[in-house]
Amino acid sequence: MIRTATLERTTHETRIKVNVNLDGAGTSKIATGLGFLDHMLDSFAKHGRFDLTLEVSGDLQVDDHHTVEDTAIALAGAFDKALGKRSGIERFGEAHVAMDESLVRCVIDISGRPAPAIALELKREKIGDVSCENIKHFFRSFATTLRCTLHLDTLRGTNDHHKAEAAFKAFARALRMGTRLSEFDDVPSTKGTIQ
Repeated sequence: MIRTATLERTTHETRIKVNVNLDGAGTSKIATGLGFLDHMLDSFAKHGRFDLTLEVSGDLQVDDHHTVEDTAIALAGAFDKALGKRSGIERFGEAHVAMDESLVRCVIDISGRPAPAIALELKREKIGDVSCENIKHFFRSFATTLRCTLHLDTLRGTNDHHKAEAAFKAFARALRMGTRLSEFDDVPSTKGTIQ
């Protein structure tokens, strides 16, 4: 089964092209116009073992909001497309990731029901060129578009860069686990569908 997808999304605020391979090796080529977001998504691809190509042109002269939000929507849309009917996947995933003094937990249910619960405890206004409020918004937008339950919590930490990076890594590892193919080829739900 080939689980790849290409998606293009164009609005008055952004133009995005994304290609994803769910069963890749973690290679990435990312250009969002935001250095910190590029860094986080490179880490996401590497630790999720997703092959990812992402080109974004956004209205950064306004601020980073539309670029971050629309990148999450397009990326999640590509994941959704690559997953198809979601049959044969593990569905649930979890990970704890430490980065120095920071520890982040991520639990995912690719359930068809969007339910993001994000508590990253970021204190700074920005990390690099990305507003901390938009880091949280990235995960909310991704979970809503993919229609998954996403619990992402900082358990401890003092350095916001470490907390954010651990969050992206934990998210990647949990998503990899949830999207992984199981030994069964049915839809992992008693309802018989994940929609």
